[in-house]
Amino acid sequence: MNIRGVRIDDTFAEAFPMRAARLIITAKSERWVRNCALKLTGFATSVIGCKCEAGIERLLTPDETPDARPGCAVLLMTMKKEELPKRLTERVGQTVLTCPTASCFDGLPDAPDRIPVGDWVRYYGDGFQSSKVIGGRRYWRVPVMEDEFLVEANVGMIKAIGGGNFLIFAENTDAALEAAEAAIDAMEALPGVIMPFPGGIVRSGSKLGSRRYKSLIASTSDAVCPTLRAVTATQLPQGVNCVLEIVIDGIDATAISNAMWAGIDAACRPGVIEISAGNYGGKLGPHHFPLREIMSGGPA
Repeated sequence: MNIRGVRIDDTFAEAFPMRAARLIITAKSERWVRNCALKLTGFATSVIGCKCEAGIERLLTPDETPDARPGCAVLLMTMKKEELPKRLTERVGQTVLTCPTASCFDGLPDAPDRIPVGDWVRYYGDGFQSSKVIGGRRYWRVPVMEDEFLVEANVGMIKAIGGGNFLIFAENTDAALEAAEAAIDAMEALPGVIMPFPGGIVRSGSKLGSRRYKSLIASTSDAVCPTLRAVTATQLPQGVNCVLEIVIDGIDATAISNAMWAGIDAACRPGVIEISAGNYGGKLGPHHFPLREIMSGGPA
């Protein structure tokens, strides 16, 4: 398969099950929505070292938020069901509670599994907190110096997928980065997905384990490192001197497939030689996203 001169590798992206929550963050202005969301989703690129993966799903207009203020939807994911409550309460308590004018609402009200985020954060009120039920949903008002922090008592948790990905094989760094940026621009407005790495882009692709340091669960993917071409079993096509990866977490397989289609299509531009993907022979996870099938079928 060839798209505008770029070869699409006959391989698949291998992804794994996760659990996800969606938070709706609102504030007085878009500036404070962004400030809050960036702190909330900080240091959350990979479960390998960050214990969770998180990102801004999309910005919301006032007519899309519960309190008619500027807002955004944030997705936060963990690999284990029991890990998500801890990560959520830590981050809401440290970044949303502390942010001027910010409020926190549930973005998955129909999810049957519930996490008591506000029910835990309320204790910061030291007994001065108060609650109110509106439309069958409970909210807590926690007094703070600026006014009150409004937080929903519990938020929904759903099954999700982490680790959807594709690799951009390019002639040089400029071409790879321009293609990756174009891919992110095409993907970031799509619902149900986040690209958790810096700017959505990864330069340090990983393989499972380590050939030399047995304690590591992941190490550099030497097969696609251009500087190691002469000393390892390289998988790089001729002419490739830079590789960048885009990792996609999503609420379901359709959301990830749609994002991969949009991103790969945007990345097929001059200077890019091939689009491939990271798979681990089925050892990492049960969710497989075949590149050629996705690009032949188009978005769902």
